[in-house]
Amino acid sequence: RARGEPRRSSGGRDDMPVRIRLARYGHRNHPFYRIYVADSRAPRDGKHLEIVGHYDPKPEIDGNKHLGLKIDRVKYWLSVGAQPSDTVARLLGQAGIIPPPPRKGGGRPGAAPATGRGFAASALTTNL
Repeated sequence: RARGEPRRSSGGRDDMPVRIRLARYGHRNHPFYRIYVADSRAPRDGKHLEIVGHYDPKPEIDGNKHLGLKIDRVKYWLSVGAQPSDTVARLLGQAGIIPPPPRKGGGRPGAAPATGRGFAASALTTNL
């Protein structure tokens, strides 16, 4: 490219590939994840566009894992083309926001599908 000539974007696309994924917080042996929207090229715990929820994989006293989501914001980002990671797609499927993805690996042929794995979801509301 010649000096002074504007830089062209790759493939003529002006939008960046956006992912909904997890960032790990907490400390050793006690993970806690934030569900956030970020450019797919950003590192796991790097710069993000918006935090849309959290996930605590450790079962609480009642035996359930905790998931909190800003459902309206998750639906917005999905509507504009953000792609959830495999883990986030599984969590969103369990929360009923998107259809559950097909299970990998399967199990025994003809075995009954697993039901209720101790999962508690809550919606976060924002007062703007």
